[in-house]
Amino acid sequence: MSHYQKLFFSFCTVLVSSNSAFASDGINGANLNPIWALPFLGLLVSIAIFPLLNHHAWEQHQGKVAIFWSLLVLVPLLVIAGSSETLSALIHTVFLDYIPFIVMLLALFTTAGGIVVRGNLHGSPFTNVAILIIGSLLASLIGTTGASMILIRPLIRANDNRKHNVHVVVFFIFLVSNIGGSLTPLGDPPLFLGFLKGVSFFWTTLNLYRETLFVGVIVLAAFIALDTYLHAKEGVELDPTPDSKLRISGSINFILIGCIIAAVLMSASWKPGVLLTLVGIPLEGQDVARDGIMILVTLASLQLTKSSDRRDNEFSWGPILEVAKLFSGIFITMIPVIAMLKAGSQGAFAPLVALVSHADGASNPQAYFWLTGILSSFLDNAPTYLVFFELAGGDAHHLMDQDTLTLIGISAGAVFMGANTYIGNAPNFMVYAIAKDRGVKMPSFFGYMLWSGSILIPTYLLTTLVFFR
Repeated sequence: MSHYQKLFFSFCTVLVSSNSAFASDGINGANLNPIWALPFLGLLVSIAIFPLLNHHAWEQHQGKVAIFWSLLVLVPLLVIAGSSETLSALIHTVFLDYIPFIVMLLALFTTAGGIVVRGNLHGSPFTNVAILIIGSLLASLIGTTGASMILIRPLIRANDNRKHNVHVVVFFIFLVSNIGGSLTPLGDPPLFLGFLKGVSFFWTTLNLYRETLFVGVIVLAAFIALDTYLHAKEGVELDPTPDSKLRISGSINFILIGCIIAAVLMSASWKPGVLLTLVGIPLEGQDVARDGIMILVTLASLQLTKSSDRRDNEFSWGPILEVAKLFSGIFITMIPVIAMLKAGSQGAFAPLVALVSHADGASNPQAYFWLTGILSSFLDNAPTYLVFFELAGGDAHHLMDQDTLTLIGISAGAVFMGANTYIGNAPNFMVYAIAKDRGVKMPSFFGYMLWSGSILIPTYLLTTLVFFR
């Protein structure tokens, strides 16, 4: 037996012997030992650190890493709770959380990947601002990943004659890859998880537009000032890709994206009262219909989009496969974490509950905004959102109606502060890789944090003073 196998079985033994928190009625989070959270934290730290240490090895073994941490939860569950309870918890997580989440991302990823913007414009401040505004608006409709993948190459082509173009990509990550996705559940994965937990589709639009507009205008104003100064300083350079008229191919995918939006809206408003049961887990008819439409849209996009369009867009399945692998592990390792969070002050996370609460027990929106944001900067923002959503009680209707500012803080923190590092949100590193491949001298991990620390953190402090007092 290898050293790693011994370590694995030793950890499982500790979990099995640490408590008897599993009974016939499911998981009692109040009795769970905090050690049950280690596989979840281990997976998130792996996602944050391993790609920076050896990106090639990470691409080859990320699935194995997700399986390793998942087994550290599932094996002890089998021993303590038995196969029936473990299978029930696993099916509940897979069919009610994981599959809807991945199917939506897959549909948006496939349709957006079939839209190609050809041609070239001159990278003036006006052109760059126009692209950033359009991208920010698109981000809430087709997702931050979709908007980023469609517009990053045209933006780089427009600025490939400029000496100073790094800031253009950095602000693109700020606005298009993150902040712009805050207005609908389609915009950013954390908000879609909230939608799956019961947050209404237009809640984010009606309740986050002020914060989004405030942050977006400040960041865009900073970009205009910097880009105007640098553009005037540079003078005229020969453009390696001369200006040419923009053309959009694969426009059928815009119609298919409309179908995705319609499917999500349908699942929020249409309640047929049909329940399908899978191993005792109820699946509501509208949710099954929504996911079925998403799959049909994905197949339609693959069939109707020209292969040349996907080739010119450098489309590949790699990013969505990575997300599918890693989030399978994230959702599984979160099973005991969610149970402990639901236990509130009676559970292992009582100190965290105290940290985000006032002395009278009421929620502290400022603390939720910053804690969700800080963790979203270095861990994936989707599971971070889910952690704090559950910490706030996990009742979507209560949070929307009676604790609105707390849910705004969680939502804004997860989406906005995903821009603080390259690893805060999935599109960040993808944009970084594309820009670096195209010759843009992108800053290092910590160099990028100097940008975000200088521009974003002061903006978020102002946001706290204005909206979370």
